[in-house]
Amino acid sequence: MTAVAEITGLRVETGGRAIVDGVDLRVLPGTITALVGASGSGKTTTGLALLGEFPAGALVRGDVRVPEGLVGYVPQHPGAVLNPARRVGALLGDIARLRVRSLPRSARRAAARERVARALALAQLPEGRELLRRFPHQLSGGQQQRVVLAQALLLGAGVIVADEPTTGQDPLTKRGIVEQLAGVAAEGIAVVLLSHDLDVVRALADEVLVMRDGRVVESGPPERLALAPRHPWTRELFTAVPAPAEPVPGGRGAEVLRVRGLTAHHGRAVVLRAGALALGAGDVLAVVGRSGSGKTTLARCLAGLHRDHEGAVLLDGEPLPRSVRGRDRTRLAAVQYVFQDARAAFDEHRPVVEQVARTAVRLRGAAPAGARAEALETLRGLGLTEEVVRRRPARLSGGELQRAALARALLARPRVLVCDEVTSGLDTVTRRALLDLLAGVRRERPELCLVLVTHDPDVAATATHVAVLDGGEIVEQGPVHEVLSAPRHAFTRALAAPRSQDLGASGAASTGA
Repeated sequence: MTAVAEITGLRVETGGRAIVDGVDLRVLPGTITALVGASGSGKTTTGLALLGEFPAGALVRGDVRVPEGLVGYVPQHPGAVLNPARRVGALLGDIARLRVRSLPRSARRAAARERVARALALAQLPEGRELLRRFPHQLSGGQQQRVVLAQALLLGAGVIVADEPTTGQDPLTKRGIVEQLAGVAAEGIAVVLLSHDLDVVRALADEVLVMRDGRVVESGPPERLALAPRHPWTRELFTAVPAPAEPVPGGRGAEVLRVRGLTAHHGRAVVLRAGALALGAGDVLAVVGRSGSGKTTLARCLAGLHRDHEGAVLLDGEPLPRSVRGRDRTRLAAVQYVFQDARAAFDEHRPVVEQVARTAVRLRGAAPAGARAEALETLRGLGLTEEVVRRRPARLSGGELQRAALARALLARPRVLVCDEVTSGLDTVTRRALLDLLAGVRRERPELCLVLVTHDPDVAATATHVAVLDGGEIVEQGPVHEVLSAPRHAFTRALAAPRSQDLGASGAASTGA
């Protein structure tokens, strides 16, 4: 069978260091090829090579061949590729109109609309008509990702590179994306899947390439890699699932944060109603729900990043100003937010360590030298070396930047730490290490309470309490062991269900299996 894309002997060097070295990849039509490995292993660099994209100033050797020439791309951080000044309908309509130019003028409008509607349905966006009127910033991270997926489908590419397409997705949406990607392959389109989610890889992939430090250390069908790995890193990667970090018992200490009668809006639309929530010192609240259910809006209200709301957010019994602009330095430090899209939260022109250290200087009045030493120590504790964090953000992987963002928030010494999908872009080994680190932070800082916005059942299981959102409403909340063991709401039952039920039978799902 003729390959629709092929890479031979790819080597990519930046700053005298090989970030990809000797990679071979052969992609066949109608198959799904997965690249897995830790953050910074070279997966995204390899995937982008199929589009002819390389880091600025990189020295590239090897061959990249895409005979048909057109490759679609779904990036890990979708907000970066959506024009913030244009509505979703305009973004998709532009692509659709290009695809129907060969039709008679009288038939083009209807055909373009039909293509957009079909792409939205395939991308698991049943509320597409409403979303067409929104701007990208009015969408959740998961909705943005699915809009970009719809763009790739509209392009009609022979190959789609999907970079962490299930990152930040709830189990029901994740199952839909698995079905959708399998359907794409069934139509003869090749999919190159870059993923940390080994459950998705098992369910979808025909062939898996395991990468470490820029090299492919092992390849084969997912079943063989899971059952009989030959390389130590493959064994560690696959056996890290699904063991989560052990939860730290919460003692329901003195109340730190309370939400009372919160109603949040996007323009005239009500997107969240949260009647009552309370967190005590040592508590960890997991906020779960479908993409677009209001999880991130709730988190942003707590941090003063979404001011369009009524009701109150109280810290130690005192109302917090709705906007960060109205919060003094002490209250800014008290409630810290770690974004899902860590790359967008960093200044691209300054070294990462300087940006992390500045938090201690700006919010705690620390001396610059002491702040930098504290930043390096915290970053090392998260597995980031000084050599890595002295770089600018563009030279760090998504997972590395996520850990740097967490370090920056910790340097404020917050009372409340809001983490928005902080494990979603991490491989299984790094994810478990990050959860262990958060547990360690809680032991060292018993006054701290955490809010974990997550779709990951393993992450939710490490919490002390859980709040389940659906359609902008809190439909269920309580101690995590009670809610997840005896769920009452349909989404909670889906969250607590075994992964095999979430994603369907394991094994290759495409026609090339």
